[in-house]
Amino acid sequence: MTMMSSIAVLGGGAWGTALAQTCARAGRKVMLWEHDAGNAQQLANARESLFLPGVKLEPAIQVTRDLAEAARADAILLVIPAQVLRAVVSQLAPLIAPRTPLIACAKGIERGTHRFMTEIIAECAPEAVPAILSGPSFAADVARGLPTAVTIAATDAAVAEALAQAINCGSFRPYHSTDVRGVELGGATKNVLAIAAGIVEGKKLGASALAAMTTRGFAELVRFGKAYGAKTETMMGLSGLGDLILTCGTPQSRNFSFGMALGKGESVDTASHGKLAEGAFTAPVLLEMAHAKNIEMPISEAVAAVLAGQTTVDAAIGALLTRPLKSEL
Repeated sequence: MTMMSSIAVLGGGAWGTALAQTCARAGRKVMLWEHDAGNAQQLANARESLFLPGVKLEPAIQVTRDLAEAARADAILLVIPAQVLRAVVSQLAPLIAPRTPLIACAKGIERGTHRFMTEIIAECAPEAVPAILSGPSFAADVARGLPTAVTIAATDAAVAEALAQAINCGSFRPYHSTDVRGVELGGATKNVLAIAAGIVEGKKLGASALAAMTTRGFAELVRFGKAYGAKTETMMGLSGLGDLILTCGTPQSRNFSFGMALGKGESVDTASHGKLAEGAFTAPVLLEMAHAKNIEMPISEAVAAVLAGQTTVDAAIGALLTRPLKSEL
C-alpha cells in the first residue's frame, strides 16, 4: 500500500484531538473535522479543544466543518461515539475515494443490530477498507506525547502495517494485527467491566476485591471473545488485557468514574456527570449477545441489571458473592 501523507480525524473531542496531534507529529498533513460549531470555533481560533484544555494543536492540523474536505484524505480516523457511527459513515461513504481506509476509534457495539464497528463501516461504505484502533490509552497522555502503545487491525496485513506506520510518532507506538474482531471486541467488553471496577472502588470494597473483579472480568472477556471468533493472543494483548488493566484502575477512565459514582450511591441518570461512558450503552448489547451463545458473564450481567434499574448495587454485589463455588478454569 502507498504511503499515507494525509489523514483526516473526524471528531474534535479529547480523543480525536489527541489522535490528530499524534498524526501531525508523525509528519502527516492532518484535517480535523468537528461537527459542533462551538468546539470547531475553539479548535480553529484558540487552537485547542473544549474537551482537552491546555493542549495546543500542532501547526500541521487544519480544522474544518466540511465533511467533503475531510473525505479527501488518504485515511480517515472515525473518533465518534459508537452509537452514531452508522449515521456519520453513511454521510461519508459517497464522498471518499475507493479503498480509503476508515479506522474506527470508538469502543462499542451498536444497539439493536449487534454490529461491531468495522461491520458498520463495511455495510455503510462498501468501497472503503474497514479498520479498528484500540488499546490502553488516555487522551490526555497521548495529546501530551507520553509513551503509549495501541493496536490497529485490518483484515489485510499490508493495510494494517501501512496504517501503523502512518500514525507512528515514536511516543505513540501502534502494533498491527489482522484479528479485527479480537481488537474491537476487547475494547467494547472492557468498558462494561470498567464500570464494575468503578463500583468496587466507589463502594470502598478494597484492593483485593478490585483485583478479583478485574481478573474474573477478564475471564468473561476471553469467553466472549472465543465465542465470537477472537484470537486468544489478541485478548491477552494491548487491546484486551492491556486496555482492561488501564481502565479498571483509575478515575481517568470515564467508565470507571461512572461506576465509582454508582458505587457511591448516585443514580444512573446523574453518574456520568455529562461525560460519555460507552460501557453504559454496550452493557445490554453485550448481554444479549452472550445469551445468544450461552456464555456465562455474571459480572457483565450484574452491571447491565444495575444500569437497567433491575437491581441495586448492593444486591448485585451480594448476588455475585453468593454464587455457587466452582473451579476457576
